[in-house]
This record gives sequence, structure tokens and C-alpha cells, in this order.
Amino acid sequence: MNRFAIKAGLGACVLGASVLIPAQVSAEPAATATGTELSGMTVFLDPGHQGSSEGHDLAQQVNDGRGNTKDCQTSGMTSLGGVPEHTINWNVTQLVKSSLESLGAKVVLSRQDDTGWGGCIDERARAASESNADLAVSIHADSTAQGEDASKHGFHMIIPSLPIPDEKADAAQSGGGLEASKMMRDAYKSDGFVPANYAGVNDGLQTRADVAGPALTQVPLVFVEMGNGSNKEDSAQLESSDGQLKHAITITTGIVTYLLTGSEAAPAQELAAAPAATTAPNVSEDSASSTTTTTPKATTPKAAPKSTAPDSAQLSELMEMLAPLLEVQGLDGLQDLVNDKNLGLVSDLASTLLAVITGAGGGN
Repeated sequence: MNRFAIKAGLGACVLGASVLIPAQVSAEPAATATGTELSGMTVFLDPGHQGSSEGHDLAQQVNDGRGNTKDCQTSGMTSLGGVPEHTINWNVTQLVKSSLESLGAKVVLSRQDDTGWGGCIDERARAASESNADLAVSIHADSTAQGEDASKHGFHMIIPSLPIPDEKADAAQSGGGLEASKMMRDAYKSDGFVPANYAGVNDGLQTRADVAGPALTQVPLVFVEMGNGSNKEDSAQLESSDGQLKHAITITTGIVTYLLTGSEAAPAQELAAAPAATTAPNVSEDSASSTTTTTPKATTPKAAPKSTAPDSAQLSELMEMLAPLLEVQGLDGLQDLVNDKNLGLVSDLASTLLAVITGAGGGN
């Protein structure tokens, strides 16, 4: 399976246009999607943090999944350009939600808007578990300083230190959660994102015992830190519409890759053999500055296909075509993108995506 075929098809899914599904044989053109490829599958999406905490105590102590307690929630970071993390997370999540639903998946959200309260971390984990989702994805952005931090940059996936006391959570995160996290890491690398160079991140993976979400969630979970909002380049991408779109396509690629090619993985020996990370008390659910440095040696999942990435000119062309749509409709108008005024542009985009896929030909 050609991973860029997945990515290009998902680019069209995000637009709500006629979409493409992954080509089973890379030498053949991608098939036209029926919108039922993910039917019967459920994805739980958690856009980290919330628009307002009015009437709620962020410092309320809740179960951390390891016999201790931690703060109910944090306010999240603010990018260098002044965009709150909760809004970045929300925008990216809406794009991912749209593309997954275009392929027939049921999507459950941890919060329903970007203005009100989003719930404590234990409540979100319980909602994910009760959704019985095939995969849960918590979408965040990181920060390492109040101001600019030029030296630290990149994405990473947070992996829970194993074993987890709750048997169901341990089985979910040591199996499908770990496999899906690696596939998400691979999708990020394939799309040109650079793994984080701080806080003990090893090839895009970071092991932590102080993040409650994974320790409380009883379905496979991927915890994405899209980038460092304290870094000028990372922040600019997180703030921009085209940057958020690129993150969304990559995240959707990772999700679909796992749902269509993942297996019921056994607990990873590499994590079982790794020293346990120590718990840091009262740490932000997405703060990397106090994390441990114990990380697993990353391996590529057997089910993950080799990538055939587009060149920069192709990506630039696609982004240029997407920009007018996003400028007019915004990130919240995705369901109304295909209309009489922009139908020609959508058709041109679909043609370009097809040309990129067929041109990517040989790899698999």
C-alpha cells in the first residue's frame, strides 16, 4: 500500500469532495472512495484543553491512573503569535473529523465546541473508554518556555510507561495504542515533520508515567504533540490554516493506516524491558519540561507501508489550491466547501491529487 496514496486521498476527504482510498497495488490508480471504507469503525477525538474554565477548578485533584492524583486540567499553551492551544487543537480536530466521516467512520468528540468547558482529564479518558472506539487520539501542541525557545522544536507521541495498573488500559496501550502511536510517528516523519529534539524524545516517541490520559483510557490511544509553540517555526505552522491542514492530513493518515492495516499487537518487548519512568507530581498533561528521559527504542511496525513522499513543488501546488477555499470558508466551513462557486477548484484539486498518486507509482 502506498502511504502517499492514503495521504493524497485524505487531502480530498478533508475538502468534502469526491475522495480517493488507499491503492492496494501502487502501480494501479487509486480507487474512487464509496464513503464506506471505515464504516463500523469509531474514532474518539480529544482536542486538548478547552475555551473556558469558568465555574471549574483546574486544580481539583483527580485520579492519575497510577494510584495518585493530579490537576483536573490545565489551560494549555499559547503560541508565539498569541493563538491559544485549545483553538489550534480544535481546528485540527475538526479537519480530522471531517475526513474520517467522509470515509464512513463514526467520530466521537471529548468536547463539542471551542468556547466552553471541556472536562477534566479523567472524564475525557472515561468518555473515550465508554465510546468503545477502535482508536482514540488526543491532539495537543507543546511548549517549553513562556517566550521564544529557538533551540527546541519538533513533534512527538507520548507513550505511557508500562505496565499500567488498570489491566484493560495496560492491554489497550501496550498493544494497539503502541502500534498506532508508531504508525502516527511514521506518518509524521513521512510527511516531512521533524521529531522533537528535547525532553528525552527518541525518534518521535516519549515515554512518560505522569500523563493521566493514557493510564486511564481502556481503548488504544495516540497522544499527539504536534509541535513546540515556543519555537518560531513550529509556532507559525501551528497557527496558520495551511499548517493546521497539513497536521490534520498527517494525523488522519496515521489513523487510517492503523484502522486499515493495524493488527492486534501483543505488548511490545522493547517497552517491557525498558526501565520505568518516574512519576513527576503536579505536571501539566502536555508539559514536556518535566518529563523523564527513559524512552523505548523505536521500531517500525510490520504493517506500516513504506512511504513515497511528494516533492516540495507538489505540496506547494496543493497548498496553493487549498488556500482560497480555507480563506473563504475558514476551518469551520468544511461541510459547505463543494458548491457552484468552487466546484471547478475542487475538481482541479482532485485531478492534481490523482496525478500525484499515479506519478508516485513505483514504491509500495
